[in-house]
Amino acid sequence: MNNEQVWLEQARRGDKFAFGQLIEAYQGPVYNLAYRMLGNSGEAEEAAQEAFIRAYTRLDSYDPTHKFSTWLLSITSNFCIDQIRKRRAVLLSIDEPLPPHPALHSDNNKGPEAAYVAQEREELVQNLLSELPEEYRQAVVLRYWYDMAYEEIAEVQKTTVSAVKSRLFRARRMLADAGLARGLLPADQLEEVAV
Repeated sequence: MNNEQVWLEQARRGDKFAFGQLIEAYQGPVYNLAYRMLGNSGEAEEAAQEAFIRAYTRLDSYDPTHKFSTWLLSITSNFCIDQIRKRRAVLLSIDEPLPPHPALHSDNNKGPEAAYVAQEREELVQNLLSELPEEYRQAVVLRYWYDMAYEEIAEVQKTTVSAVKSRLFRARRMLADAGLARGLLPADQLEEVAV
């Protein structure tokens, strides 16, 4: 039995310290998911806190046959979708620096010019992501930032694997079309940035 399983068992019996260990283990992924979906660090912090509160109060509904991380990220992304729906008319802010994504950086890119180019790409990706419908944005973030399998995304989104694949295909097409319409990148470069 690994530490996570022990903490889960103890937390399910009401041990707050054990749940604190789970928070410590997952605060980065939960915050990063919330940030990618909401695009604002303050809102992401609040969403992460709310996700952990909801997870703690619903521990009795957690099914140990599934990965805890999938369950927790599902709670987080569903809360974020609710927040996005509440502020549908408000555009996402891209003024704050984004957490780095491996596909947008490489060890060969050093120096101020490379850092500027990387920041520009990150802003572009966040801006384009903000234009996607919530369920498409969620699928893209879970797949390409968290490397979740189609099955895990389907579980989070409470849908089928084929629906997830369809959402990802449509999302990539929407991202490409939006980028081309703005003249931001040639079509062959846009897909690399989007994924």
